[in-house]
Amino acid sequence: MSSGYSSLEEDSEDFFFTARTSFFRRAPQGKPRAGQQDVEKEKETHNYLSKEEIKEKVHKYNSAVTDKLKMTLNSNGIYTGFIKVQMELCKPPQTSPDSGKPAPSSNGCMNTLHISSTNTVGEVIEALLKKFLVTESPAKFALYKRCHREDQVYACKLSDREHPLYLRLVAGPRTDTLSFVLREHEIGEWEAFSLPELQNFLRILDKEEDEQLQSLKKRYAAYRQKLEEALNEVWKPD
Repeated sequence: MSSGYSSLEEDSEDFFFTARTSFFRRAPQGKPRAGQQDVEKEKETHNYLSKEEIKEKVHKYNSAVTDKLKMTLNSNGIYTGFIKVQMELCKPPQTSPDSGKPAPSSNGCMNTLHISSTNTVGEVIEALLKKFLVTESPAKFALYKRCHREDQVYACKLSDREHPLYLRLVAGPRTDTLSFVLREHEIGEWEAFSLPELQNFLRILDKEEDEQLQSLKKRYAAYRQKLEEALNEVWKPD
């Protein structure tokens, strides 16, 4: 009944998770809210490859696998498989004090996740944070793909809506060609707030700006009046 498991000892560097959808947080059922339609549309059009192309690539992928971490293709075209994620955190993340047990060491280790082709980058990040009992917001972390080309390494941050297993399938099983890295996401101070909070800040700023403008106008109006009175006294006819 458990939605996640570890096939190795707790002090090992590799951890495995099931690909059951119950392991990941799913969006509420029903019509998507405004602002979510683009996300839902992208999920609906996730078929980058036809079923025949997927079947061919999965077969080619499994033929090149050397560590027994093969992919499995289901009859509906959805496939499951493994990705390895390197943890590169600048500082130890905040963990839950009420877990009843110490959080596993995460920084620097390599984690092997068993996921589905429908799972997104955002869900993978949440899975990693849940495994290591991290209480910090997933928005503080980002998943990068690291590509090796012509003796050079390129790192690119992935969108939360991208599908890591699809990238793994297309690139093949070799991690020296493509690998995944979890890093702390550098965000500005305003990005930590929700949209309603930011909109409220704008309303407050608009109000303060209007008050400052009115105060400035009154100040200069009073200054102008005094100046005009002084001029009238100087030029008053005898």
